[in-house]
Amino acid sequence: MNGKRPGDIVHALHQTIVGQTAVVEALLLGLLADGHVLLEGPPGLAKTLACRSLATALEGEFRRVQFTPDLLPSDIVGTRIFDQRESRFTTMLGPIFANVVLADEINRAPAKVQSALLEGMQERQVTIGLQSFPLPDPFIVMATMNPFDTDGTYQLPLAQMDRFLLRAAVEYPSKEEELTILERFAVENTQPVHAVAGMQDVLAWRAEARAVHLEENLKRYIVELVAVTREPHDLIDHGASPRATLAIANLARAKALLAGRDYAIPDDVRAVAPLALHHRIDFSYRLATQGARPEAVIQGLIAGVPTP
Repeated sequence: MNGKRPGDIVHALHQTIVGQTAVVEALLLGLLADGHVLLEGPPGLAKTLACRSLATALEGEFRRVQFTPDLLPSDIVGTRIFDQRESRFTTMLGPIFANVVLADEINRAPAKVQSALLEGMQERQVTIGLQSFPLPDPFIVMATMNPFDTDGTYQLPLAQMDRFLLRAAVEYPSKEEELTILERFAVENTQPVHAVAGMQDVLAWRAEARAVHLEENLKRYIVELVAVTREPHDLIDHGASPRATLAIANLARAKALLAGRDYAIPDDVRAVAPLALHHRIDFSYRLATQGARPEAVIQGLIAGVPTP
């Protein structure tokens, strides 16, 4: 058994991040389940700080890309340039070639830039010119998105959102947590904890997560949870894809590993299902007209499926 555990990363993140327990856990679940994470919430809630703190706690290469309307695909993946001294073209690799890539405000770049990033997320390689280059292993993209400030933004299509393993909502802190934030950051510059674990530890944890046991009735339960989103519903136009089924299973295994178990239970599945379903469901316009919340709709669907 590896001496370093995922819980060490959680502890390190909470030394910098105040509250946001669900966000910290979502980042760890994405890391353990070998998937990409989308953090969605208002500005100023430490989304970028949480991603940077996770990267700092891991001894890997970290790159941050600020998405802007004038960003080009070559700014993400790299490009070929002509070397006059050598009289030949050379390849300059972009910031996507890192273990942890932070795509800050991903919805502020046009679709062609988002596609360049999301292609790498799916294929784990990018093509520059006539050559394909594999991305590092492990490789995880953490993207942030502000759902309220829509000026100068581009909507991510559902097919592109589907590439993210999970979506976590970042909520406002409580009054007590905000007081702690004031005390922690107003007096001194609190820095993230460095080098708690390495990339080899991450690969070992992922192997442990894949080995977590899922009972047959739990697999059927996951399939039923996804299938119910495709049934006729006044507030849903299109249900979740089969990627959601795989995502829930992988996240449930990761959740069990975080809890110190080598087997998953129904509570694991119920806890992670909203993370995997929210961004994969195409909600109807009636959702806004009726004043309903997507989270409430998803919880209602989950509650309607019998627990094994």
